[in-house]
Amino acid sequence: MIYHLAPNGKLGLVLANGPLSSATSGEGKIRENIIKDDLIEGIVALPTQLFYTTKISACLWIINRNKKQKGKTLFIDAREMGAIVSRKLMELSEEEIKTIGKAFKDFNEDNLKEEKGFSAIATTQEIAKHTYILTPDRYVGFKDPEDDGIPFEEKMKTLTKELDELFKKSNELEKDIRKSLGEIGFGF
Repeated sequence: MIYHLAPNGKLGLVLANGPLSSATSGEGKIRENIIKDDLIEGIVALPTQLFYTTKISACLWIINRNKKQKGKTLFIDAREMGAIVSRKLMELSEEEIKTIGKAFKDFNEDNLKEEKGFSAIATTQEIAKHTYILTPDRYVGFKDPEDDGIPFEEKMKTLTKELDELFKKSNELEKDIRKSLGEIGFGF
């Protein structure tokens, strides 16, 4: 597909996540050359279940022969976006799609404010340091956990107490199960 792109051509590819990091069957070398040729404008990690035919995770590759941000690639982690609309299907809302689109627009206008856990810009040199692996979470990182205002020590005391109660309940259930098995001739 890249071979057939016009000199100013741009394309979007939806692929399984494997090609982001796989080194088998020459995929690593192909990816490395695409990166060295500065053709990848952006990578978007998509949520699972976006397609009727498969539940696997997929990603969107934006390939551009005439990038505005030379030597840079935009990474977006949209895996937490979307809502389940049926047992087998997830959909992105219009607002979520606009958020992703706005990130690309801002990136191309050199106006993107990177958002930890969602978006990041990496140079070709940074990508090379990651052995040309394009998995977005390597670059965007993880969101900071929300502070619920409860001090750590207090939270740990509460969780430890809850865990102790669950252990006690587990022991009681085990005794009941052993007793029931014994009553029907399968005690151990």
